[in-house]
Amino acid sequence: MIPMADSTLSIEHHTNEPEPSDTLKSFGAVHKAFRKRAGYTQEEYAPLVQYQPGTVASIEQGRRFPPRVFVERAEQVLDAFGALRAAYKHVSREKRLASWFRQWAELEEQAISLYTYENRLVPGLLQTEGHALTLFRERVPTLTDSEVEAKITARMQRQSLFEERPHTAFSFIIEEHVLRRETGGAEVMRGQIEHILEITEPRHVELQVMPMERGVHAGVAGPIQLLETPENEWFAYCEAQLSGQFIVSPKSISVLHMRYAKLRSQALPPRDSRSLLERMRGAL
Repeated sequence: MIPMADSTLSIEHHTNEPEPSDTLKSFGAVHKAFRKRAGYTQEEYAPLVQYQPGTVASIEQGRRFPPRVFVERAEQVLDAFGALRAAYKHVSREKRLASWFRQWAELEEQAISLYTYENRLVPGLLQTEGHALTLFRERVPTLTDSEVEAKITARMQRQSLFEERPHTAFSFIIEEHVLRRETGGAEVMRGQIEHILEITEPRHVELQVMPMERGVHAGVAGPIQLLETPENEWFAYCEAQLSGQFIVSPKSISVLHMRYAKLRSQALPPRDSRSLLERMRGAL
């Protein structure tokens, strides 16, 4: 599979589903035909493939990318003679434009592993309200007060994952210079560092800092986000100025895994990272 082309839509654009593509709609139509041939309604069929009826509907309408495990289960349940697997190969090659961040946030809610490397700003899952407020108020073009409030609310709600997913393995690697930048002023940044220390204290949340003295490392090409679903499928997400790229290609994900593993070995160990943050907090 080939990773998708960069989206021209904002990564903060909040739509529930990706924009339909011809191959997504084609796969959905083929799947719907086999389901009807087998005599199942969506409600009857959904439990057989262990997905919700709404997910089945979204896939058949071409609004949701079908997970590989869904395709395999559908092949067995519908006795599709390999037709769904063949259609899926064409879907996975599609270069699609979509509001991927919303779908990524939905996957976060189910992830059993979530890895994040950041070299630009504090990851959204770790931001305080004050830190996020500063970022959104400085957004260009300017956001209205109601838009800022809505975005902050959504960002804070995402942080419930740490309590709701105690068995999820969270890993964060953040560049030291990001944590030394006094975003919002010294007081706001002190609170931000305190928040990071608190939220990464549980055993299932790991934090590493990439020291500034490390001149070159495996993450110089940009941020990396990786997650693993309960079905043990891995997805990746990368951001740029005005685009978000959702990656399903196993080959591309393997490369990002290798880079993330190297980053872990190049960053400060978790204990040393916490010690550095404590010293930085004391200096503010």
